[in-house]
This record gives sequence, C-alpha cells and structure tokens, in this order.
Amino acid sequence: MIHEVDEVLKGLIGGGALAGSGIEVSFEVPTRDWAARRNAPVVNAYLYDVREDVSQRQRGRTALRDDRDTVVRHRRPPRWFRLSYLVTAWTKTPQDEHRLLSAVLATLLPHELIAADELPETLGRLGLAVPVTVGGSRPEARSVADIWSALGGELKPSVDVAVTVPFPSYPDYAAGPLVTEGAAVRIRGVDGGPPVSEERAHRPRRIAAARAAHEQAAARRTERT
Repeated sequence: MIHEVDEVLKGLIGGGALAGSGIEVSFEVPTRDWAARRNAPVVNAYLYDVREDVSQRQRGRTALRDDRDTVVRHRRPPRWFRLSYLVTAWTKTPQDEHRLLSAVLATLLPHELIAADELPETLGRLGLAVPVTVGGSRPEARSVADIWSALGGELKPSVDVAVTVPFPSYPDYAAGPLVTEGAAVRIRGVDGGPPVSEERAHRPRRIAAARAAHEQAAARRTERT
C-alpha cells in the first residue's frame, strides 16, 4: 500500500497551489548525484521512515456480513503505520525554493484528513479515513541533520509530512455455518434401544394407541354383557 500513499501524496502536492505549474513531484532519494541531474524545478518527497503507530493497535475481530446480514467471515482490526516523508523544493535560487515550500504547505494543510472515498482502491476498501500530519515532529532518533548526513547532502529547508494508513491484518477467518435449529441432546437408550430423544418423541403416539385399544376392549366387554 505504500505506493498508493505515494499516489495520494503526489496528487495532493501536484494540485492546489501547484496545479497547472508543470512542476514534477519526485520520490527518489535526494542525493548529491540526483540533485546534480536536476535541470527544472521539482518537489521531492523522500520516504525516510515507516513504523507502526502502536497507540492505534486494536484487539479482537470484526464480523463481515453479506447482503442478507449473515456473518460470513471474521477479520482482525487493521494495523496503522506512519509513513514519514521529507518534502523539499529544488530550484536554482533559495527564494524560489521557499516559494515552492509555501505552495506545498498551502496545498497540504487543508487535507489533514483524507476520506475513504478519496483513496485508491486497496486503501479505500477498508472504509477508513487517513490522517495527514504536516510539519509535525519526527520519530525519535531521526533528526533532520542525521537524515541529510545519511544522504550525503547539505542541509536544506524541508517540511515533514506523515501519512498514517491502515494495513489489513491477514488472514480473514471463515465463519461457521448458519445455525437454523435449536440445540438438542441425544442420549443412547439402554441395551441398544432408540435414543431417548426419539423415544420421547414417539411416547404420545404410544399413549394414544394404548388408550384407543383400552377403549375398544371396554366397548367389546359392554357388548358381551
């Protein structure tokens, strides 16, 4: 699903204040070699950290129902992961880079919560809104200086953008067959006889038959006398 988050972020950054500008949105690693090959303005969104947001972890399971409202499968709650991007602007002058970063901020700030129907298929299928944090704090032990040092480049102005997305917890579990009858206990009769439940079921008929035979015998005795 990370590539779908890339698509969402690219659509957000490329729209709004930057719509129609033709400015590229890149997800490549912003190394020195990459920067040297740039010959046009570009906004870079480098994914530098992926980790679970354990504060949103849930237990249990969710029932999935069909059109008849029958439970057909069980699903675990999704696991939420925080995808952190280092967003930078690359132009020939610092002033233009600052303008680009301002445009990125103006575009992203109104989208701090993305509805499920605005997400790509796999993400949207879960029916959960996705929060976007703009300019928040970075994960522990990941300072901006450490990131640029690892990339081998010089420190640049940047905006930290974090998208927290749900990942399905596989697999789903099939539900048992639909119960259509009440519970019944069947106990074997003595000496191989019929089950007690069957014997009780036939008892009213035997009583009625015995009563009818008794009444017939009584009627015959009356006729003899």
